[in-house]
Amino acid sequence: MAGEFGWVEVDGVRFGHDIVLHTDGKVSRRQAELSLPYRSEYFHTPLSEAELEFLREERPDRIIIGAGWKGMLSITPKAKQILEQFPTSALMTDQAMEQVNLASGRFAAIIHVTC
Repeated sequence: MAGEFGWVEVDGVRFGHDIVLHTDGKVSRRQAELSLPYRSEYFHTPLSEAELEFLREERPDRIIIGAGWKGMLSITPKAKQILEQFPTSALMTDQAMEQVNLASGRFAAIIHVTC
């Protein structure tokens, strides 16, 4: 995984939007629109519990969150409660990408590519 502000690359494919890296290695677009109702409470659209439904099915051993290049992705209290069920690292995006590159086993990652 590599990237810069505004994009991330996974296995040679470049994405110009936030992504979710699933436990099976598949990549999907982060469904940030599910968190839009919380935007007025935060400076940006946060990561909310509505986006974390996939964790119930996938049951990763670890979660890595890239909270943006300046670390500005907020996490709602209910999302934090869900994330507490898993070992979770919330880091600036460049640091999170390093962790993804080193990770093994069943992990999931949510990568915010801007702020």
